[in-house]
Amino acid sequence: MRHHRFAFVYRRLFQLVPVVLAIASFNFVLIHLAPGDAADIVAGQGGYSTIEYVEELRREFGLDKPLYQQYLIYMGKVLTLDLGFSPVQHKPVLTLIVERLPATVILVLSAIVMATGLGILLGIISASRRGTVIDSLVTVGALFFYATPAFWFGLMLIVFFSLKLDLLPSSGMETIASGKIGLAYVMDVTNHLILPSVTMALYYLAIYTRLMRASMLEVLSLDFVRTARAKGLAEYTVAWKHAARNALLPVVTVAGLQIGHFMGGSVLVETIFGWPGLGRLVFDALGQRDTNLLMGIFLMSSVFVVMMNLIADLIYGMLDPRITHK
Repeated sequence: MRHHRFAFVYRRLFQLVPVVLAIASFNFVLIHLAPGDAADIVAGQGGYSTIEYVEELRREFGLDKPLYQQYLIYMGKVLTLDLGFSPVQHKPVLTLIVERLPATVILVLSAIVMATGLGILLGIISASRRGTVIDSLVTVGALFFYATPAFWFGLMLIVFFSLKLDLLPSSGMETIASGKIGLAYVMDVTNHLILPSVTMALYYLAIYTRLMRASMLEVLSLDFVRTARAKGLAEYTVAWKHAARNALLPVVTVAGLQIGHFMGGSVLVETIFGWPGLGRLVFDALGQRDTNLLMGIFLMSSVFVVMMNLIADLIYGMLDPRITHK
């Protein structure tokens, strides 16, 4: 079994190369369909937006070349892990991404863990107490979180916990010029992380709760569960040790597929809370028509999504040993 699992990982990593190249090609075409370019923005910022100056900038940035030549140059750089240079930020794209990537990874992973963990827990509780008041409360709460826009939750959390109660910071990743180190710094970042991660997690929490409840109800009706009950096992043992493991499979599948949604949702959440991650960098790059930076961020985000899906597939196999990756 371990040999098959390693073979699966190696095969998926090998398949990652054409997938990443295809994503890079799609990003290039999609971004270059939009009007305007970085030369217009840089010329406007410098106050020298004459036709001659803009054309000079285009030659400097390589934007005067035919599109197919720009594409070949870009793909050649991607193969050498060179994501290019941001003419607007005046830094290499890889440097900008490395500076912002940890903040987004912390935010996204926190939201994923919160949404899946609580969703699974609430789904099991709701299914185990089907038809009770607890089941009704969980169901109504899940529908409420699912139907309400995330930006509204974010703003309400800021108003209540930051402005009214003054318990949590409303923006940023850390207290500016606090000089905190070690555990104090970790706690400071955690306090800043709570509101944005909760805002991002609530919508997906509702999805996973409903999905886990439906999956649990289906598994609880299967023969092996009835056999466990016939042996005199407690309902708690039947639900948590026998049914839950099998009911997790659909949740893991959907969570793996929604990694990209989490990355996309970070743009909105990071903008609302001033979180210094890739989401805000994308928002700024869009307004500045910084195509190199946009393509670099989209490429790195795609790699992250593919790797997280690989991890989800491995978890899937661990939950059900009968599943073999051929």
